[in-house]
This record gives sequence, structure tokens and C-alpha cells, in this order.
Amino acid sequence: MKNKNTILLLLAALIISSCNDSFLERYPTDELSPQTVFSSENDLKTYTNSYYSLFQEGSEIYGESTDNIVKSSLPREIQGTRLVPTTDSKWGWSGLRHINFFLTNENVLNFPNEEVKNHYLGLSRFFRAFFYFEKVRYYGDVPWYNQVIESNDDELLQKARDPRSLVMDSVLTDLNFAIAHLDDTKSLERVSKWTALALKSRICLYEGTFRKYHPEFNVADADKFLTEAAEAAQELINSGQYSIYNKTSGPTGKPYLDVFSHLKSDDVMDEIILTRRYDADLGLKHNVQFYLTSRTYGKPGLEKNLVNSYLMSDGSRFTDIAGYDTLQFFDEIQNRDPRLSQTIVTPGYTRINSSQPVSPNFENTTTGYQPIKYLNDPSMDLSSQSAQDLPLFRYAEVLVNFAEAKAELGTLTQADLDLSINQLRDRVGMPHLVLVDANANPDPFLENMYQNVSATNKGVILEIRRERRIELVMELNFRWDDLMRWKEGHLVALPFQGMYFPGPGKYDLDRDGKIDVEIYMGEKPPSTGAFQLPLSDLSGDGKGYVLPNKGVNKVFDEEKDYFWPLPIEDLTLNPNLTQNPGWGK
Repeated sequence: MKNKNTILLLLAALIISSCNDSFLERYPTDELSPQTVFSSENDLKTYTNSYYSLFQEGSEIYGESTDNIVKSSLPREIQGTRLVPTTDSKWGWSGLRHINFFLTNENVLNFPNEEVKNHYLGLSRFFRAFFYFEKVRYYGDVPWYNQVIESNDDELLQKARDPRSLVMDSVLTDLNFAIAHLDDTKSLERVSKWTALALKSRICLYEGTFRKYHPEFNVADADKFLTEAAEAAQELINSGQYSIYNKTSGPTGKPYLDVFSHLKSDDVMDEIILTRRYDADLGLKHNVQFYLTSRTYGKPGLEKNLVNSYLMSDGSRFTDIAGYDTLQFFDEIQNRDPRLSQTIVTPGYTRINSSQPVSPNFENTTTGYQPIKYLNDPSMDLSSQSAQDLPLFRYAEVLVNFAEAKAELGTLTQADLDLSINQLRDRVGMPHLVLVDANANPDPFLENMYQNVSATNKGVILEIRRERRIELVMELNFRWDDLMRWKEGHLVALPFQGMYFPGPGKYDLDRDGKIDVEIYMGEKPPSTGAFQLPLSDLSGDGKGYVLPNKGVNKVFDEEKDYFWPLPIEDLTLNPNLTQNPGWGK
């Protein structure tokens, strides 16, 4: 089952791109038909290579935008200005048609080697589960199809949406089949049994917490999915196949940062379960370093609320410090959880292959808290020159999934925390999370943030949410999914804030003797080489927080914004489809 890593990207888009999303009845390609394929294992492998294009790539992996990361341009879902679209690729179904074609093909079902056949059937069902999870996240109830639709099958073509419970039970069945039959050989670029367990922990945690915190949708069995999430994560943990990367010999010598700083995931394969491969020599590149360093593209910055969430290095709460909210940058980042200085530019930071310290630069970030996650050699800073592998599944997420599922079930023990969250804290030298202490003294800062938390294990659930937010920032837009499943959409609508400045003046952010920012009143003064920001761009009268995206009125509608609207064209073509609540007819 091993293969050269480039096959994942080279073949991924070719077959699915030939399908028209509007026509489920077409064959996947002009070259393939039931009569001419699936006579050898190579046929099965070649066909199923195309599935990998369903995975996120490039900015879909690193380009998070919720209440974690602020960008120069905000997507409509963050502003609360989504409209019902005429068409929408998120509602596309050609990928599913391609999978079901394989799963129902007689040549596949009669393939003589049972082990090989079941591996590729398991791979197909893994991707069908992945496909449907994406649809349910976006839309809730969706039609469940487990067969190829013929052009004259009006009943299936005009099918109504099936209940979420039916779809997700079917997804769970697919995942269990995949886990039972996929190859258990570790692979960074091919889906294995371990990838399927990781996906199951992700999907079941999402579904279990969504059902728990969204009683308005009347979907039962939350605990069933939370139990499945915990058991899948436990199986992966017990396998001993993966561990938290903790070496100090990487590009920066800082293990958390180096998970993302290595060019190739092979260097951190103890933790990376599956990666998106890139290769400069083959022209397979993306844009993460241009995104992080350009003055014109993205300008991402961590939001102030997230920065406040990082603990002190001794495990105490930063937000318990008197006046924490008006500390200036240099003071607020002292003695914090080391993941903060491994996520943003802080005093003394140097780029890989450089000895020159870099200061936070408002030319490249909207908030002043400038991300460094994924950065490598500056030679890749130009547009479309990045070639780092981008993780799709990593063991750290599985550990957090495990802890959260157990906490929500009310079965979490200290041993569970030591097996999961405290492994992540050990990597950066942070004190352990103690179950009894967390529940005895919930963090008021987090309580105010998360207004919809189960009373049982409330304190430790809040702490696990803190860990998840910090550990997984800028990865696969986890934060949006988390807020949706926890029913905490109100956090999307909070105004974005950046660094605090006490008033007009010149500021040396990292205390290196050079002025980095000048806050001015009235007319813009002559340039001194520092970034110049008008006082009116701060939140208060004469002092306050930097206001990125000033003038943007963010809104989150609790009645409709947890789901996306179905496109008009599909509602017109299929009168049995119904629109999601709040989005009109």
C-alpha cells in the first residue's frame, strides 16, 4: 500500500474535476467505465487516488478566520452578511457520485483478493464519511445516497433531505467499516486505519457536542457519539503508533513550532497522522509564507481575546492579574505559556536561517500579534513559493478530542488528562492540568466567554476548550466548527481587537531600542520608519486597543447562522428540498 508521496497531489484533482456537480448520473471520467476498470490492484489504487482531492489544501488548512485570527478582509460568515447563493460548490455532489460508483461496481465487489478489495472499499467508505460530514456541518439534514443515481431515476434525483440522525448513523457505519479494513501501516500521505480512527474521533466529538448543545434540533443520542469519539481516540492512543513530537533538534529548536516549521512531515511523523504533500521541485506549492509576511495579502493577526487566553508559564491565569487588559505588548507576553512565543512574533524571535531579530510588524498583521506558525526560510515568502507539508490530521488533535469527549460524558479522570492534555503541556514545560482544581475553581474569564457549558465538569471543560483553542490555532478552521457545535456563535460577532496602546507616542514593542509603532493625533507626521497609526484607530478616547477592520459591523443570527443556506438553483431543480431555517423559502 506504500507509494511515492507525490501521487496524492498529482492525481487528486484529475478525475473529480471532470464531473459536473449538477449531474449525479454521469460516469466519473470519459476514460473509465464498468467494463474497462478494476481488474487489478493498480486499477483500484489509481481510481481511489482521486478521492484525496476532497481534503482541504493551502489556505483551507492555514487560513482560519473566526475569533482567533483577524485578517485584512473578512469572509461573509464572519461579518454576518451571507446571502442565499444561486449556486454553491459546497453543495456539490460529484465527489460522492465518484465514490458510490466504486462501492457499487460489480468488478470491485467480485475482486478476487478479499483483503485488497476490502482495503479499497474501506478507503472509499472513509471518504464517503468525510464527504458527508462536510455536508452535515454546512447544512444539517442532507439527502443520503449510497448508490449511483441513473439519469432516469426521478425519485432519487428529486429526493428530500434525510434526517441528520440517519445520515450520521450511516457515516458512523462507514467509519467503522473503514477502521476494520484499512491497512494499518503508518503512512503520511495515504489514509490508513489510524487516519480513520482520527477522523472518527473528530466527527463523533463534533456530532456528540452538537447534539448536546443544540437541543432545538431535537437530535438525540449525544452520548452515543461522545462515547464513540472517546473510544476511537483511546484505541489510537493505546496502539502506541503515535506520540507528541518533543525534539529540540528541529529548525527552531522549539518542539511545538517545529511541528509546522519542518519542510517535510517525515521529520515529525511521530505526531503527524496524515499530511498534504507539497514539493518545490515538482512545482507543488502554496501561499502560507506570502500570507504571513505580505503587506497586501491577508495580514493575519491573533485576536486579543485569544492572546489573553494563554496561561502564565507557572500555570496561573493571565486574566487574574490586575490590569491585565491594559498591559503593553512587552509586558503582557512575559512568562506566558511557551506556545504563545511559538505562535506569534515576540522579543528575540528570528527567522529560520537568520540571526537578525524580528519585531512585530503592523505592515504584515492587522492586530500586532503576528503569526509565525508554518514559517520557514524567508526564500519562500514570495507569492506561491511555500512548499511545506501541511498537516491534515495530527495526534495532538486526537488527544484533545479524547479529553473533551470524556469530560462531556462526565467520565474524565486525572489519568485521562495525564494521557492527553498533559502530554501537550509537557511538550512546552507547562504545569499539568489537575481535574479537581479545575472543577473547584472555574476560570471567570472563560465562563464569561463560553455561556453554554454543561454544569458537570464545567471547570475542566473550560480548560480543555482553552487548550484546544491554543494548540490548534490556524489549523483547518477548527475554531469555527468548535463555536458552531458548542452553540457559542455569539463570539463570532464580538468586535475584533489588537494590541493595547495607552495613548499617542512612539513605541518600541520588543525593547530593542528601535521604534516600531507611532500612534499620532491629527495630521500624519513625517515618516520615521516606524509604522504609523492614527489615534482614531484605537478603541478608546485617547487610548485603547487597535481596531482591525474598523467600521465592520459583525452580526451572528442565532436563528439561522449555525447552518449555510441551500443554493437557489438546487431548490428550484428539486422542489422536495427545503431551505434551512431563517434563510427564506
